[in-house]
Amino acid sequence: MPTNTIKAFTLFLLLHLSLYANAQDSLKTLSIDQFLNIVRTFHPIVKQSAFNVLIAKNEVTTARSNFDPIASGYASRKTFDGINYYDHSLAELKLPTWFGMEVYTGFENLTGNRNSPEQTLGRVNYTGISIPLAKDLLMDKRRAILQQAKVLNQMSYQEQRLMINDLIKNAMDAYWNWVKAFQTYTILNQNVSINEKRFDLIKKSFINGERAAIDTVEALVQLQEMQLRQNVSLLQFQNTSLELSNYIWQNNDTPFLLPRDIVPQDGWDNNDIFNSNNINLNSLLALAQDNHPDLLLYKSKLEVLDIEKQYKFQSLLPKINLMYNHLGKGYGYNFSEAGQQFLTNNFKYGIKFELPLRLSQGRGDYKIAKLKINNNRLEQSQKQLQIEVKIKSYFNDFMALQNQVVLQNNHYNNCIKLLRAEESRLLNGESSLFVINARENKAFDSFEKLIDLKTKYFKTFYNLQWSAGALK
Repeated sequence: MPTNTIKAFTLFLLLHLSLYANAQDSLKTLSIDQFLNIVRTFHPIVKQSAFNVLIAKNEVTTARSNFDPIASGYASRKTFDGINYYDHSLAELKLPTWFGMEVYTGFENLTGNRNSPEQTLGRVNYTGISIPLAKDLLMDKRRAILQQAKVLNQMSYQEQRLMINDLIKNAMDAYWNWVKAFQTYTILNQNVSINEKRFDLIKKSFINGERAAIDTVEALVQLQEMQLRQNVSLLQFQNTSLELSNYIWQNNDTPFLLPRDIVPQDGWDNNDIFNSNNINLNSLLALAQDNHPDLLLYKSKLEVLDIEKQYKFQSLLPKINLMYNHLGKGYGYNFSEAGQQFLTNNFKYGIKFELPLRLSQGRGDYKIAKLKINNNRLEQSQKQLQIEVKIKSYFNDFMALQNQVVLQNNHYNNCIKLLRAEESRLLNGESSLFVINARENKAFDSFEKLIDLKTKYFKTFYNLQWSAGALK
């Protein structure tokens, strides 16, 4: 081979080796840690999950309102045809308690000529208590609502964890798809550049009478093949960049479109991310058993249903309400007199009994509550099994991919060695462009598979953490 051709091929090989070193000099990078910080800080789902927690807290406050003291007043007067039927005014303070009874006190003034005999004329003060003796004694509607609101408040934290766990998993899938597309596009850019220079070199060699015309066709076909792949990979990179932009938001709640000059950081394929995360199968299974938000949600839901069952059980009990009022003349209250006349004078009491004879509603509601609990326990067992299977499946994938990456990396390195050896043989006139192209295509296919395995490896790692409910 002529000396000028040897020098040209030597220059071509030097360019081949140095091209990747300068590929990202003018580009900005987005590391995985930077991306995760952006998602955790600014993504709307993170903020929405925080709002849901605040809503649940305020629902507890709303449920507590059933135990707020109530001040009420009443005034009414009726006259007709010159007759004063009545003039009635009332002021009362009622205090609900946790144990179902209510304590109240008030002042009443009643005058007029047409009043019911059971009413007391003049100014009266009273202090009383109302106690349920059977139904609503151990559990009533307002206590059930408050207890359920407290449990739902705890559930809101688990729902928040679940939302963020799913968000991070989906975000990492998008990130590694973006990395894969960029790495494929990068290597194809290098291959296109190399083939352009190779084609120019072969064309000059043909003009100088050193190469056959068919060699220029061979070089051109390889260049066109790489250009077609380059166009496809560019489209994939652009689409994965758009998909990644779904997870990148600014602090003013506006989306951010990822610019073309932002690329993955060099060294993305190191194993540093494994150091701060759990990849032990038994530890992940134990973690999921105790702390997976899905399982904790079922546990909390069981508490809600158990409260509902306790409340529904009250419908099987008779309604027996005891009411006692101590009465006093005027608006002044005499405590010593009240103690002496507790059940001898100036009092009013009553008792009310009510019991549906068939208890149809009570029996039906109570059975429904028990069936809901049984159904929830079955769903909880199924969900626990599904989570265990997912963890074991992703763990098996992770360990298999770990070995496959090592094997494929060795395969790619050997393909590169064969390509370099064939290029050396071409310099010595012992090979052909057809063999070079075949070696180059084989090396590219091996690289593409290596990138695919590496990104699957990292995606599977995050999927493993997600299956254990550990992403946050």
